[in-house]
Amino acid sequence: MKDYNGILIYVEQNEGAIHKVSYELINKAKELCEKNNSPLYFLVLGDKSIDVSELSYCGVDKIFYMRNKCFEKPEEYLFKENIIKFVEEYKPETILIGATNFGRSLAPRIAAALKIGLTADCTDLKIDEDGKLIQIRPAFSNNIFAHIKSKDFPQMATVRYKEFSEAKRDENREVKVLTLEPYVTEYSKISSIQEFKEENFDITEAEVVVAAGRGIKKQEDLYMLEELASLLGGKLGVSRALVDAGMIGNAHQIGYSGNRVKPKLYIACGISGAPQHIAGMKESEVILAVNNDPSAPIFNISDYGYVGDLYEVIPQMIERIKLCK
Repeated sequence: MKDYNGILIYVEQNEGAIHKVSYELINKAKELCEKNNSPLYFLVLGDKSIDVSELSYCGVDKIFYMRNKCFEKPEEYLFKENIIKFVEEYKPETILIGATNFGRSLAPRIAAALKIGLTADCTDLKIDEDGKLIQIRPAFSNNIFAHIKSKDFPQMATVRYKEFSEAKRDENREVKVLTLEPYVTEYSKISSIQEFKEENFDITEAEVVVAAGRGIKKQEDLYMLEELASLLGGKLGVSRALVDAGMIGNAHQIGYSGNRVKPKLYIACGISGAPQHIAGMKESEVILAVNNDPSAPIFNISDYGYVGDLYEVIPQMIERIKLCK
């Protein structure tokens, strides 16, 4: 352990934009660093289009910017190879990565290459009396919280998006950015990389979410809920069942295996309230549930509930809102 020091946050970026989960990791990492009296480092991999200046105002001790056009597209092998070589040289005690789609793909590759443990999708992190990282994550369908401690160093975890507040800007904490050359710039087994997007849709920032569950009978009925979401300035979400049925893309999925949301208003339509779904929306400010089953678990966490047929309730809501506009 004496050979390792500091917490390293891998700062994810996409087309030059830094993912907000990185700013959330900063807040928690600073808390951990204070308990261990250890430094906090950032590692950014990207091309010259990334503006890392904002990161320097977040209370970090050092920013490493590995800059090269080879990082323009998210390719796990190149990112993995460069990160593990960086870790082997600088020896951080802890590595934190956001549990985004890319982070969930990248982190296990890094852990396997370094032959260390990895705790995925953490919801909290703590330091024990020995100064080691306690990685906390839900288990057994969110019925318990597992507390995991790694034997090896560096310790490594991915942390779910929307778990912590973003770090505040402090203009007195500007830090010099250290630009590094990449260790590896190409992978011979890859001839080209092309990114395919099903749709340009991000539900995680929506202030209003109208979500559909198994109560929806057919795909066309989603238009009704989409209309309600649009009238409220929100977005359409779904439970995993509708994604598995092929009714809609997984960008709309909310739950433990999907997206986590914290809207001001969450309207659950025909959603029973399985623990996996509740894990993704339970921290919404106001939850309104519509379900024809009065014993549905979703009512246990709802601020307002209506027992009834969504095919009767939702059209009435739509008409009332239209009259008010």
